[in-house]
Order: sequence, then C-alpha cells, then structure tokens
Amino acid sequence: MEAVVEAQLEAGRGIVGDRYYFAKGTFSGELEGRPDAEVTLIEAEKIDEFNRSTGLALEYGALRRNIVTADVDLNTLVGASFHVGEVALEGIRLCEPCAHIAKLAAREVLPKMVHRAGLRARIVSGGRVRPADPVSVSVATPHER
Repeated sequence: MEAVVEAQLEAGRGIVGDRYYFAKGTFSGELEGRPDAEVTLIEAEKIDEFNRSTGLALEYGALRRNIVTADVDLNTLVGASFHVGEVALEGIRLCEPCAHIAKLAAREVLPKMVHRAGLRARIVSGGRVRPADPVSVSVATPHER
C-alpha cells in the first residue's frame, strides 16, 4: 500500500493501476464483477481510535482501504450517492475486517474494527481523486429519509 498524489477511478472497474483493477488482488476471484469491489474507503478517525484503544500504531494504509477520509461517517453512506472530489460513488456495504487483514496488520483488528473498517462503494462516474478532496453526500442517506 502506498499513498499517491492522485488516483484515476474508472466506473465499473476500480482504481486504474490497482491490483484489483488487474484482477490480481487476494480476493479478486471472489469479488470479480461485483460493484462493491470497485473502491473501499475508511475513516482516519476509526484508525486513530483503534490505535488509542490498543496502544498500537497502525498507519492509515495498514487496513488496505483505497481512500482514507476525515470527518465523514461512512457507515451512514450505505445506500447513498456521494462524491469524493469529482468522482461519483454509491455506498454498497460496510467493508468489514477479515482474517487476512488481521494477519497483515494486527490480530486486534478483527474484534475491534467490526462495523468500523470502512465502506465498499461502486464508482458511478469516474475521474480523479486527490488527498484532501471533499466528500459530499448527493442524496439523503437511509438514516436521513
């Protein structure tokens, strides 16, 4: 995992150049053709909370999500349309931690990051995403209806 200054997201495919874009990710076979495999997001605050509660110091990339957000409750975006910068996304489902991530990052991830490990989203219309791009909700979330 590495931070980039810009990423190109392609509707129906994912992040150009990503291992899942080329169907070479650990779970590519299971996720092939599924819209919830296109991009993942996680809240910086959830990683910070995890680190405080465990005494660990996981970096933001340790949980292997594509986009790290700040000041956004991603759980409320399941079923919602939203933008990250110029890219339109649809929240599909929570991106729960798995044994593979726990093995790579820390075993505490499994019990402590349930319902906190991010969001899987479909790319509705592609474009570029850059650090500090705003996240804006396009349509009311199910919790606001």
